[in-house]
Amino acid sequence: MTTKLDLTQPYDASRIESGVYEKWESNRFFEPTDSGDPYSIAIPPPNVTGVLHLGHAFQVTIMDALARYHRMNGHATHWQMGTDHAGISTQMVVTEQLLAKGINPRDLGRDEFNARVWEWKSQSGGTICDQLRRLGASVSWESERFTMDDRYVEAVKDVFIALYAEDLIYKGTRLVNWDPKLETAISDLEVETQEIDGSLWHIRYALGDDAQTKSHEPYLIVATTRPETMFGDTAVAVHPDDSRYQHLIGGHVVLPIADRRLPIIADEHVDPEFGTGCLKITPGHDFDDYDIGLRHNLPVINIMTSTARLNENVPSDYQSLDRYDARSKLIEALKEKGLLTDEQPYKTQIPVGERSNEVIEPRVTEQWFVRVEPLAKRAIEIVENEDIVFQPKEWENVYYSWMRNIKDWGISRQLWWGHRIPVYYDSDGNTYAGKSESEVRKKHRLDTSVDLRQDPDVLDTWFSSALWTFVTLGWPEQTNNLERFHPTNVLVTGHDIIFFWVARMIMMTQKFTGEIPFEKVFITGLVRDAHGQKMSKTKGNGLDPVDIIEGISIDDLVAKRTTDLTQPRMAEKIRNQTRKDYPHGIPSYGTDSLRLTLAAIASPSRNCNFDLKRVEGNQRFCNKLWNATRYVLQCNSSYDGEVIDSKHVVDRWIQSRLQTLIEDCNRAIHTYRFDLYAAAIYQFAWHEYCDWYLELTKPLLNDADTSDEESQYTKNTLAHVLDSILRLTHPLMPFLTEVLWNELTADMIDRPASIMISPYPEARDQQRDVEAEQVVELLKQIITGVRTVRAVRGISPAKRVPIVIQGNEQSIDLISRHIRLISQLTTTETPTWLNEAEDGPLGSVHIEGDLKVILPFLDAHEIEIETNRITKELVRNDRDLERIQRKLENPNFVDKAPADIIEKDRAKHRELMTRSGSLHRQLTALKQSAEQV
Repeated sequence: MTTKLDLTQPYDASRIESGVYEKWESNRFFEPTDSGDPYSIAIPPPNVTGVLHLGHAFQVTIMDALARYHRMNGHATHWQMGTDHAGISTQMVVTEQLLAKGINPRDLGRDEFNARVWEWKSQSGGTICDQLRRLGASVSWESERFTMDDRYVEAVKDVFIALYAEDLIYKGTRLVNWDPKLETAISDLEVETQEIDGSLWHIRYALGDDAQTKSHEPYLIVATTRPETMFGDTAVAVHPDDSRYQHLIGGHVVLPIADRRLPIIADEHVDPEFGTGCLKITPGHDFDDYDIGLRHNLPVINIMTSTARLNENVPSDYQSLDRYDARSKLIEALKEKGLLTDEQPYKTQIPVGERSNEVIEPRVTEQWFVRVEPLAKRAIEIVENEDIVFQPKEWENVYYSWMRNIKDWGISRQLWWGHRIPVYYDSDGNTYAGKSESEVRKKHRLDTSVDLRQDPDVLDTWFSSALWTFVTLGWPEQTNNLERFHPTNVLVTGHDIIFFWVARMIMMTQKFTGEIPFEKVFITGLVRDAHGQKMSKTKGNGLDPVDIIEGISIDDLVAKRTTDLTQPRMAEKIRNQTRKDYPHGIPSYGTDSLRLTLAAIASPSRNCNFDLKRVEGNQRFCNKLWNATRYVLQCNSSYDGEVIDSKHVVDRWIQSRLQTLIEDCNRAIHTYRFDLYAAAIYQFAWHEYCDWYLELTKPLLNDADTSDEESQYTKNTLAHVLDSILRLTHPLMPFLTEVLWNELTADMIDRPASIMISPYPEARDQQRDVEAEQVVELLKQIITGVRTVRAVRGISPAKRVPIVIQGNEQSIDLISRHIRLISQLTTTETPTWLNEAEDGPLGSVHIEGDLKVILPFLDAHEIEIETNRITKELVRNDRDLERIQRKLENPNFVDKAPADIIEKDRAKHRELMTRSGSLHRQLTALKQSAEQV
């Protein structure tokens, strides 16, 4: 995989990253080796209709870092790739395409429609796979699976039939989230809540004869935000302790317009403070009302069709009307009859379909359900016993909360695309479960005279994805991959699908394999924008990772953010904010810069704020590695990979620091602290290696007194540490580290063909050198101190100035061994050495431990500048001293303030007094020096 780079050219991510992934993939580096302990991850299957968003990129970065790390550590690493058929999303996409061509999908029929879906998938369904490649995801493409593959379909049928046989799957009538546009039930996860400006209508319900005798008024007033559902009312409820209505409980009211008698019931769910304290109960169209209806054995009336039009269960004047048209008509009728007493503005929360943007209608329908409670018990024990561990651990409480209050799982969807339910009915209503009609006929001895029809519904996408970890590896066959890579090691996912996917995978995997699906669940935070706001299409603040990698113009970015908005009124605000935030669009930052940024924000918190400025900073880090590699190659073009025991303290220091870095990286990745991993790499590579070690080596390599042997030690250390940095960094930044490592190791014999299959660095205890670390730390402080003094005094960096070093014999002896480094890196002359008792010249002083480093003043002008500086400092100091002294002389403060506060102020007073004396002495000395110049 050797590529020849021109390192004299500036770093350019687009040029560097091009072609690297194709070489990895063609060389099969992503595929697990035949040897080594297994390590496996199953990718949360992205929707085949989808495109990457920043949350995907965040989780892909983490998973790929884990896969690359374990691959480099010799594990047979299998990162299972696959995509989900995404029933609703895919059917919507293809439906919209057909409608755009003037084709009504219903005219095609089920089989032809599904054929069009497969045709669409073959042409356009691989977008997200291309984007995963662009992110550098080292997934196993050769074992890629799709949840509608033939073998996967057969496995799903096996699971359904087995659960049905055990009466763990049944058909029942329940209230579900119904999408009138898609005409299907949907899960809670597919419902979003939006706040709108609505109304609260107060409607008179006339009291029945049995209640009128107990009341001063002939009616109750019921408050509602959805008057059109009143035709489905089966009761009016009040709180049992509400004194206004207690006497009416057990009586009846008459439903307006429909003239149907409804019981008045008492239920603690009713909020006496809401509206009038009287709640209409519509079990067929409200989840809370449905629960109340179950408690009181109320009838359930469905008043809407699958498209949210009123049906035959309402008065004839309202039948076939859209629900909102029916609302308007009903409001007018109530006004005419004097039954509408008030209409108040009211902000209300409405459920909206995530994909259709249609207001969801709770609707009672016949659906298939999984009886979950028998499966949940063992799944709870698995986490309690720590067979599966959540990271961070706090998310276990969310898991327990749902699992211990679990409800049966609705698994049927009224769609054409998906896993069709393997159930058949005969004309007498008998039900048969089987993988095919022929299998059913054979098993139940049904000849062709018996007419069979298959259930038209398909399974919820979450049903098939709950089998993901084991079916992708070949189940129900006992394949080599299933035996070798299951259970998987870790699942990386978001907290929003702990209920819908994580818990269900645990239940289903345990049920059908007797194993856990994964050993650890790493719950990532939610990626938010730089201001801490959730990224969403509605807000127009989302970022496409590919736009960050490749760049995008401001006009294209505005167009992307304002197209197909669910709230078009937001377009102008989004347009203005986008132009303000990105006046010149987004430049091309490359994959490595983005990935390092995503790793750096992967803290244990629930929210991870993403700021494009950090990507820009990390692009500079890429450039830093680029320039460091160029320098190292200029110093040494024949690195052979051998580790030579260095002699010079500077070389020993960086080798010792490298051992700490290796340990920090290992610890961070094993504890899923990718933020600490990124920070450790950044700190060491930028500051310790580039800023200090490279600078410290320049005097050594350019010093005529340095022997060839010593020089070779340093050159070897330069290359070896850079080699280690690149390998340590590779899991986070795969592209740049690949190409730089290829250049650095070009002369190595029998080197691995890629950095991704080279060994991850190991810490070596024998290379730890506490003494070298202490010495170099002292040198760094002295060099930094002298440079700071020069900057404060405005001394030109090119001007060589005198320096005086004062200290005890031991300190001077230590520093004298490295004085050439200090002199060259601070541009100072050969120092004057003074012992502790001698008087030094007047100048700027830097104290480091037992050493005093003095830069003498050069002339009268410098003395004047220093005099003015100290005078200003003395004025500030004495002003603070006077203020705190007045405070301490105030009896009210001394008598009343807490003792610790008084002592703190007294200590501050002593400090200011000491500093005042010191500043006065410095001014006196400066005055004397000025007189001598």
